[in-house]
Amino acid sequence: MTGPGDAMHALVERLYPLCRSITGDGVRDTLATVGEYVPLTVHEVPTGTQVLDWTVPQEWNIRDAYIADATGKRVVDFAASSLHVLGYSVPVSATMPLAELRGHLHTLPEHPSWVPYRTSYYTPDWGFCLAQETLDALPDGAYEVRIDSTLANGHLTYAEHVVRGQVPDEVLVSCHVCHPSLANDNLAGIAVATFLARSLAAQTPYYTYRFLYAPGTIGAITWLARNAERIDRVKHGLVLACAGDRGQLTYKQSRRGDAEIDRVMRHVLTASERPHRIHEFTPYGYDERQFCSPGFNLGVGSLSRTPYAGYPEYHTSADNPDFVSPEAMADTLAVCREACAVLDRNRRYRNLSPYGEPQLGRRGLYDALGGRSDTKRTQLAMLWVLNLSDGEHSLLDVAERSRLPFDTVAAAADALRAAGLITS
Repeated sequence: MTGPGDAMHALVERLYPLCRSITGDGVRDTLATVGEYVPLTVHEVPTGTQVLDWTVPQEWNIRDAYIADATGKRVVDFAASSLHVLGYSVPVSATMPLAELRGHLHTLPEHPSWVPYRTSYYTPDWGFCLAQETLDALPDGAYEVRIDSTLANGHLTYAEHVVRGQVPDEVLVSCHVCHPSLANDNLAGIAVATFLARSLAAQTPYYTYRFLYAPGTIGAITWLARNAERIDRVKHGLVLACAGDRGQLTYKQSRRGDAEIDRVMRHVLTASERPHRIHEFTPYGYDERQFCSPGFNLGVGSLSRTPYAGYPEYHTSADNPDFVSPEAMADTLAVCREACAVLDRNRRYRNLSPYGEPQLGRRGLYDALGGRSDTKRTQLAMLWVLNLSDGEHSLLDVAERSRLPFDTVAAAADALRAAGLITS
């Protein structure tokens, strides 16, 4: 019997061969595959559309690319890996000596068997990425160079999936869909987001959850520009990236540093006793920097395992499906689910019997807990909830101050509310 980790890994393997970029059919094919798991609303934004300080670029598509030697043998072949072509390469059809071709070749001398990932989104250029050992084996001579690509007016494509909650206030979960064959960055993030959406859809969450699948930077900027009038609905948010490697979990705080999502993630990671790191916000990284730009200043943090550029395989062909593990993705998903549970249950209550301690035994609250192994802890949680239910403190405040698990505090609050002792 397979678990969610295996199912997420299978999705990574399905998406891995597709050639994604910030625009183009690779993004559409990716979203079509994700759409088999969760229904998506796909948006197409025309080239030339002004989005904040940016402009939607021309759409890039590629059909074939190769370098062939004098015998016609392809020594570098786009069909073998989409990483072999510099992203957004303009079309090329030429024959040139190796000495001239070298200026358009990208390698990783420190990892001679790996192929690097390189792009040229906003500067017209062309090039190939290949293993250093492949380049070293090429003899001098003439080579046929061909890149069958188009760079033309088209669209930027992104998609949304919405899980309706009890209130219209939203939790934004974002992942980038622009990278080609890179499993951890960010197919694992796409997979975790998708299976988190499926999990929430099987419940009735308190918040509405909006899942955004968009190309990095320009996609988030486009979404913000098109949703500026309703951005105040976003109360919490999380960017998912590098979610499948075997490193420990890392949470990067929002620009605010004390946003509710920051406190929730710190609590969940600490209470679970998972090895983890908490990083302060920096204006560099993934799309949290767009959501946390000063004009929006949303409470959006970023969850990853090993952060971007923190592992040698980052942006190379070594970031393949073997690099990510079902167990790591399942663990990332579990943390996301735990965080959503805390967000959804974190309320402020008011004690309806605030003068002195109400008699819990008379209301059957102690008796109802008599058979539990954690009876004393649950009784203590009730006393803490009663004491801090002044309309100012949330259940997360109670959990942090009492050093009790949030689930215990929330269960105590449910019991007290059912007994008519507190009200939200």
